[in-house]
Amino acid sequence: MSRTKLVLTGNYASAYAVLHSRAEVVPAYPITPQTTIVEKIDEFIETGMLDATMVRVESEHSAMAVAIGASAVGVRTYTATSSHGLLYMYENLWWAANARLPIVATFVTRTLGPPWNIWSDHQDFMTLRDSGWILFMVKDAQEAYDLTIQAFKIAENPDVRLPVGIAYDAFVISHTAEPVELLTQEEADKFLPSPKAIQPLLDVDKPYSIGNLPKADYHYILRKNLWENILDAKNVIREVGKEYGELSGRDYSSLVEEYECEDADTVFISMGAMAGEGMDAVDKLRDKGYKVGHLTIRTYRPFPDHEIKTIAENAKRLIVFSRALSNGKGGILYDDVASTLYREGLRMETYDIIAGLAGTEVSEEDFMKIYHDVRSGKLDTGKSIFIRRGEYV
Repeated sequence: MSRTKLVLTGNYASAYAVLHSRAEVVPAYPITPQTTIVEKIDEFIETGMLDATMVRVESEHSAMAVAIGASAVGVRTYTATSSHGLLYMYENLWWAANARLPIVATFVTRTLGPPWNIWSDHQDFMTLRDSGWILFMVKDAQEAYDLTIQAFKIAENPDVRLPVGIAYDAFVISHTAEPVELLTQEEADKFLPSPKAIQPLLDVDKPYSIGNLPKADYHYILRKNLWENILDAKNVIREVGKEYGELSGRDYSSLVEEYECEDADTVFISMGAMAGEGMDAVDKLRDKGYKVGHLTIRTYRPFPDHEIKTIAENAKRLIVFSRALSNGKGGILYDDVASTLYREGLRMETYDIIAGLAGTEVSEEDFMKIYHDVRSGKLDTGKSIFIRRGEYV
């Protein structure tokens, strides 16, 4: 059977990935701009395309509670949320990770209020960075489809057993339609293990409780084990990505995507939809003879330290675009990159650029302006630099 290529929004691409992954339970609560994901999944269920149970809950907190219950008894489980819904779900997100439950979720990034805002930045997604979830940030609808399918295989791997979140930008990806090549159902079934292979955490024949009060020393070891497993998950992510690449022709064997980085003396680093603008800027700067590259962070947790070290060893400077801000500290992605450089003993020019907050546009002109101002010495390292629509603010 030949593959189908459809024009899909990022949300519909995610829904098709859930369909092809044969998810069995989907707890759902609507919130803009995530809602059309679960609406499409519900359509698949109602038309008989997907044999699954849609659980219509009263809140996002309840959605993750249902996901925890379903996953704990060995059911392939998926949900989705955004922004304040993610924060309402937040308590249970930690329970899911520490209980080692292989839940897959989509987080459509949206600005947190007040004031009220439905556009994208990464503040909501960044609240999960310490939770124990494996986290991906994708740059387009094709990646949303591909990585959602891979997420189930990663999460359910016996050596991982952690929840996986796939995030992308509101509207720029969630509601923008573009061509997406789908696997056939036969290909997806061959790639993914059967949901029946999931080892249940709860078994009526072997009853015990989850989340009770342990001794502090035991809890400490549980946290250390989770830390070790999420680091070890890097190899699983690479292996699954390589296998998926051999199947689909789209390579995911790295935690990052490198673009024109081989001989670059300056490398932009960003995540999500703005990566497209960054790569367009690289093309224009290359046309003028500048050695510039772009590194897209695709796997955010575990963080791609090795890949960043490799890029940094061959470059003169790194310019990091963060779409989320730690108040009183600086760009969150910048701090992740800077700590990697410090741990690896690398000292180089690094620039902290804050862009795209509250849904403001990030353009290729912003990347180019920053590059020229860095080269001319107008911008300082070690300071958070705010740019909005080509102007410093």
